[in-house]
Amino acid sequence: RLGRKLGPKMPSSRTGTVTQDIRGVVEQLKRGRVDFRNDQHGVVHSVIGKVSFEQGQLLENFKTLLDALLRARPATARGQFIKTIAVSSTMGPSVKIDPQKAIALIR
Repeated sequence: RLGRKLGPKMPSSRTGTVTQDIRGVVEQLKRGRVDFRNDQHGVVHSVIGKVSFEQGQLLENFKTLLDALLRARPATARGQFIKTIAVSSTMGPSVKIDPQKAIALIR
């Protein structure tokens, strides 16, 4: 039980928090580095901002996340990599976004 609570808070080489370059990692985290992972169904959940952010900041964060997802695409992946995009606040209703238009936005 304790492992489930402490595990995400502990340093991990997989997330890049175990390193010799402590100053570099601290700077990245202060600038707002966000890691993302997909769940067992291939769904990626990630934070792109807060309610207090301006529209431009949210759009820039969305573009950065989408670009990172596309760069992380495995070479063996075939077909449509991103099938649907939905953006929502934590407990709010989601807004569906056309993936093709979103990808065209960053290119």
